[in-house]
Amino acid sequence: MNKSNIRIYQSVDGNTEINVQLDNETVWLSLNQMVDLFERNKSVISRHINNIFIEKELSRKATVAKYATVQKEGNRTVQRDIEFFNLDVIISVGYRIKSQRGTQFRIWANQILKDYLIKGFSLNEKRLSQQNEQLKELQESVKILGNVLNFRHLTNDESIGLLKIISDYAYALDILDQYDYQKLEIKNTSGKETYQLTYEEAITQIRIVKKAHGNSDLFGHEKDDSFKSSISTVYQTFGSQDLYPSIEEKAANLLYFITKNHSFSDGNKRIAAFLFLYFMERNAILFDNNGNKRIADNTLVALTLMIAVSKPEEKDIMTKVIVNLINRNN
Repeated sequence: MNKSNIRIYQSVDGNTEINVQLDNETVWLSLNQMVDLFERNKSVISRHINNIFIEKELSRKATVAKYATVQKEGNRTVQRDIEFFNLDVIISVGYRIKSQRGTQFRIWANQILKDYLIKGFSLNEKRLSQQNEQLKELQESVKILGNVLNFRHLTNDESIGLLKIISDYAYALDILDQYDYQKLEIKNTSGKETYQLTYEEAITQIRIVKKAHGNSDLFGHEKDDSFKSSISTVYQTFGSQDLYPSIEEKAANLLYFITKNHSFSDGNKRIAAFLFLYFMERNAILFDNNGNKRIADNTLVALTLMIAVSKPEEKDIMTKVIVNLINRNN
């Protein structure tokens, strides 16, 4: 477990402060910490936790982990394995507790935690608005610089290289412009796929990835049937026509569904990104005709994080952005 403690909760009266530990895309608290958090005795907290598992609201295997913890016992310092419960359990207990502290926690969970997880990743729209004119000027400058290369011979190789790099970003700026004016559309795609990803093969590939990159027992552990649904939804039809007709559209929606459905106890974003790349590679669109990646590593990271914090109503525009970044213009 990551040993860096972070204060993420403080009671209204200022008397109780909870330090959580971050690990595997979630936070963890021990039973004693939840006792402090909700100001109820161990038996009450334990009863709520047991009921959560008995009622199958959550899976014990997916939400409980044991970690070696050093603690004082009399004059001795001993190391014991202590059970820690992840954020899903903490929130479930918080919504079951009948106390003033429980009410305070629910208010915090609904407002403050949302600010931490969502607003921390949100773009500063006011700042973007202020920079809009600068973006327009830059876009025009890029187009002018790109045109220079078409008719003017420059003897300085470094100058040519610099202008070429700037010119290469003209397509990205055009995408931004289309996005701003709600004109982004799907075009220049590669047609229907030659390879279809099945649920069984996806699970097999996840197991292979887990051996190489899975850093927890919970990596790739399915919480429900939503992953199978993510795969099948990509191949939905309407009136005998594919809902997502091109390779790029299927790939974009595959990345979106796996990221948003959060089907696994750990590794959701990594699994989504990997299967997105795997699907593109099997359909021969991962690289362009020159052998270059159609999507850069840092771009894939940014897109996956953007999907994770996006709103459901933004799905259409998110997938269109992805398609435009992996289509044949790249």
